[in-house]
Amino acid sequence: MSNTITTTNFNFPNQKSVYRGKVREVYNINDDLLVMVATDRLSAFDVVLPKGIPYKGQILNQIATKFMELTQDIVPNWLVATPDPNVAVGHLCEPFKVEMVIRGYVSGHAAREYALGKRQICGVTMAEGLKENDKFPTPIITPTTKADNGEHDADISREDILSKGIVSEEDYVVLEKYTRALFQRGTEIAASRGLILVDTKYEFGKTKDGVIVLIDEIHTPDSSRYFYAEGYQERQDKGEEQKQLSKEFVRRWLIENGFQGQEGQQIPDMSDEYIESVSERYIELYENILGEKFIKADISNINERIEKNVLAYLEKR
Repeated sequence: MSNTITTTNFNFPNQKSVYRGKVREVYNINDDLLVMVATDRLSAFDVVLPKGIPYKGQILNQIATKFMELTQDIVPNWLVATPDPNVAVGHLCEPFKVEMVIRGYVSGHAAREYALGKRQICGVTMAEGLKENDKFPTPIITPTTKADNGEHDADISREDILSKGIVSEEDYVVLEKYTRALFQRGTEIAASRGLILVDTKYEFGKTKDGVIVLIDEIHTPDSSRYFYAEGYQERQDKGEEQKQLSKEFVRRWLIENGFQGQEGQQIPDMSDEYIESVSERYIELYENILGEKFIKADISNINERIEKNVLAYLEKR
């Protein structure tokens, strides 16, 4: 698909460096601000797939920035402005080297581990007698390491994080508190839209003033899993698959086509029709979780549009 943004090469005023993540490219402006560009790249099993998904970057950026606004009363965040549909500008922060994953249900990675007979994940015990997509009695926090590009994130326990000095105990207590507060708020918002927030991940950093803030994305289809609430219990009782809105459908398609990000495996060909169907699923999630119609931005020349909007914003500061 030609009208997607899969890479950028901007040179903004006072630009110090560029960090290229799996789906976002982050420009450091004068060691003060970060310009985060959400590309249309699609990542699964910690591998960036070869084709971009139309509007995916816009969808991720707009969901994340909306949820930053909806949660800033309970957890401070890094966001300063959104000068373009694909761009968020925020304070430069020192990221913590863990991702705070929180799970309300036995789904995805937790379900795959459970099916293998494991009853502990990240040092947290899972009860016997659960089946896939059952609700945990209380949401569990299952952190992962934050891997460099091309590396896989790895499960890690609270005890290991503290014993290895990855995060201080004082800071980790705050991360856990913020993670539970955000998940609770996300759960309430999802419920008001007929959805269940199943699991998600949060990333945090410290500002120059030493304040712990929420950074990166929040409650997007890349970082979260949602079920439709209507019919959830009936499907569980019948042992049927849940109707869900998340990136899991991409993972399942890849698994069915022989790919799980393991060495020697080939990424299956993604036809234009399949790419279009993925784009439509992302739009569906946007409209369901935010309760508003998705307005497609002009994608005739995305790079030019982003550059123009970011330059105009930086000049006004």
